[in-house]
Amino acid sequence: MNKSSHYIACDLGAESGRVILGTLHAGKIAIEEIHRFPTGVFKIGGSLRWNLPRIFEELKTGLRMVAEKDLPIDAISTDSWGVDYVLYNSRQPMLALPHHYRDSRTASTYEKALKNPGKDFIYSKTGIQFMSINTLYHLIADAETNPDLLAIADGFLNIADYINFLFSGVAKNEVSNASTTQIYNPITDSWSHELMRKLSLPEQLFPEIVPSATVLGPLADEIRSETGLTNAQVVAGCSHDTGAAVAAVPAQGEDWAYLSSGTWSLIGVELPSPLINDAALEAGFTNEAGLRGTTRFLKNIIGLWLQQESKRAWAAAGQDLSYEEIGELATKAEPLRSIINPNDARFLNPENMPEEIAGYCRETGQPVPETPGQVARCILESLALLYRGALDDLEKLTGRSISRLHVVGGGSKSALLNQFTANATGREVIAGPVEATAIGNLLIQALTLGHIESPATLRDVVRDSITIEPYHPESSAEWASALERFNALELNS
Repeated sequence: MNKSSHYIACDLGAESGRVILGTLHAGKIAIEEIHRFPTGVFKIGGSLRWNLPRIFEELKTGLRMVAEKDLPIDAISTDSWGVDYVLYNSRQPMLALPHHYRDSRTASTYEKALKNPGKDFIYSKTGIQFMSINTLYHLIADAETNPDLLAIADGFLNIADYINFLFSGVAKNEVSNASTTQIYNPITDSWSHELMRKLSLPEQLFPEIVPSATVLGPLADEIRSETGLTNAQVVAGCSHDTGAAVAAVPAQGEDWAYLSSGTWSLIGVELPSPLINDAALEAGFTNEAGLRGTTRFLKNIIGLWLQQESKRAWAAAGQDLSYEEIGELATKAEPLRSIINPNDARFLNPENMPEEIAGYCRETGQPVPETPGQVARCILESLALLYRGALDDLEKLTGRSISRLHVVGGGSKSALLNQFTANATGREVIAGPVEATAIGNLLIQALTLGHIESPATLRDVVRDSITIEPYHPESSAEWASALERFNALELNS
């Protein structure tokens, strides 16, 4: 009988964090959510911050709950969103509460960096798309407003790598998370020291980068004592949540793309090496590191943030709808009545999302969505049309023919969005797994420890462990007309 192996995934998202137990047995992975808690941002002193000490305490609570099951845990690994980071030194494990990526402090540093050293130089050294949330612009802000803090810092670690550091005592930046910073050079597989010097960033801040699937070491004595866990190895898997999710895409061949669907939509392909040229820069594509030296060539665009913020606004107005209820209302609403360009900057952080959508439709001469069902349908149909453009761009840039889109993450639960995406893109959509990030985290640990053979075997395990749902294109004429309307909106945005 095959021996079972057990792993722990600490999965941190923008809305919630989770401790998940994974069991690999007979070529299949089973997962159990042990503990869930809100991560949540808070405002202090005019800045947006993460309460990372509380998050760390919640993770340890989850580890204690796993320990109570009295299972032999082989490994533990953390994944998180990218970009954000913690400054530390040998005397203080945290010099300040980490800023949230949406903090406004990068507005000026972003604009200045685009002028000097400029977009062409930065992209040539990093291959990363330009977003003001990127680590680079936060570090520049620290250099300008907190030079005393940087002066006493030994280094910085992205969030998941920092948690792995607290678990193991080993301070390393794993490559998938390092690659999101816009300071990592994927060609040289190292930090871009040339970029650091151009922007006067202290080079001592940048710790060693390790490959994905690296054993950092055993759990620190303090963690073993506090949680009751013993013998587990701390693994730097793919510390960036999308890196973990893409590793778990149950795909075969090369004619596929992936969509990691959640608050953000990350749509792309897996390449053997970076693709950095003027066309990729112009189209807004990014080169992030994936498992075992692969490149996640993708576009990071707005996703279900539009629906999440609309839900929040309706609840504040006394209409507290579940996502299931919103989906039912959207299903009954008139098709393709109103379309927005979700990439318009006005949707990044408005006061009231439904009102912002209504205003956009009013200004572009379209029927104004008035009900939650109309708003939700507008959002989902518009996202599907946005995905169509991204897939067409991917084909042009890579020379690949893309016939299938694998949708993973929380957004893959939306049958309506999946069908709209198939309709808009004219491609088969394959939905699942919903828990791609956690599954990827767990199976990368198994790969690291030699419990599975290869990344291809990892995907075999995913296919054998979950049920995936295919969606095929429908109503091509209606969607072709809608695509023309959408493209006109994009040109005028």
